[in-house]
Amino acid sequence: MRVEVAKDVYWVGAIDWNVRNFHGFTYSTHRGTTYNAYLILDDKVAVVDTTLAPFAGEMMERIREIINPEKIDYIIANHLETDHSGAIAEVLKYAPKAEIVCTSKCREGLLKHYFGDWKFLTVKTGDTVNLGKRSLKFIEAPMLHWPDSMFTYIEAESLLLPNDAFGQHIATSERFDDEVDERVLMDEAAKYYANILWPLSLLVIKKIEEIQQMGLRIKTIAPSHGIIWRRDPLKIVAAYLRWARGESAKRVVVVYDTMWGSTERMAKAILEGVTSEGVPVSLYRLPVSDLGDIIKDLLEAKGVLVGSSTVNADILHTVAPFLEEIKGLKPRGKIGAAFGSYGWGGGAIETIEGKLKQAKVEIVLPALTVKWVPDEKELGRCREFGVEFAKKIKGA
Repeated sequence: MRVEVAKDVYWVGAIDWNVRNFHGFTYSTHRGTTYNAYLILDDKVAVVDTTLAPFAGEMMERIREIINPEKIDYIIANHLETDHSGAIAEVLKYAPKAEIVCTSKCREGLLKHYFGDWKFLTVKTGDTVNLGKRSLKFIEAPMLHWPDSMFTYIEAESLLLPNDAFGQHIATSERFDDEVDERVLMDEAAKYYANILWPLSLLVIKKIEEIQQMGLRIKTIAPSHGIIWRRDPLKIVAAYLRWARGESAKRVVVVYDTMWGSTERMAKAILEGVTSEGVPVSLYRLPVSDLGDIIKDLLEAKGVLVGSSTVNADILHTVAPFLEEIKGLKPRGKIGAAFGSYGWGGGAIETIEGKLKQAKVEIVLPALTVKWVPDEKELGRCREFGVEFAKKIKGA
């Protein structure tokens, strides 16, 4: 079945129904993903991005349904990461005259990945390739999310092909935003931003403002993962600006692990305190909770509370991956605090506070600790801790 994105522009990608993690094991993809590639027919023919190598055959079948691959003149490589470039060599088997169009850094990376004797045309922002009735305009987007990244824009169709920007990991038989559940779509878009683009937020703002200043008319946004935005493409642009600016809801995420249950009792009492103030709160125990889901939830929450029992004068090893992840993501505009139980001696809360500070999370309450098992009075202190944190959230 042909999927036409715009006049003479076709989706020829592949659907990966079974993938369950991306970028290692921190980003879970419960709904699978797609590797989106686009075929543009004109006097000259171009393919924009390809697929992960094992899906090259699926992509080539879709191309053959529309055109003889030998007619492909250009392969536009918006990004060298192998989930987008992995099928380039396969395309070149059938289109040996094709020229690869990419940034200079992408060319360098492609050569180092594939060691191919390929023909390249390197481009920078403002450069164009004329296909006949339409031209492709290129916009460099370094660090969104690799140094080599760029966007491709087709003015005749007001179509932006931004590779990893504005994408989501969803495997569906539908291709467009007006064909799927909008809540699921935005949830996956938020998870995508939180787990991939969050630490690059300042660059996201700068790039969006640059494109706005260029005055590009955008009718459709076709990313290289997930669903294509055609009903209201500026909705996802507005969401990116909101996330990049650190705008968030007055919500709290509580993340913890426990050795013998004492820190868990503290966490649940703290949750009661937060809830009593009418502030929504989510509770996650590590490692039984999914790290990628926690990061997504934190994207749109103002506050984070992190708890751990103490072992070897430090945090439980199960809590460390979460703290390392947010240290790398450096979420903007968050407030937080630490809590936990200990027996022989403390140490965990110092590590938690140190990592939160490195993540640029503002510590707004002194850490709460309990020795051994919390009694009713200490659980009352935990509830009050939650109340006080909720008030900080409401006042933020």
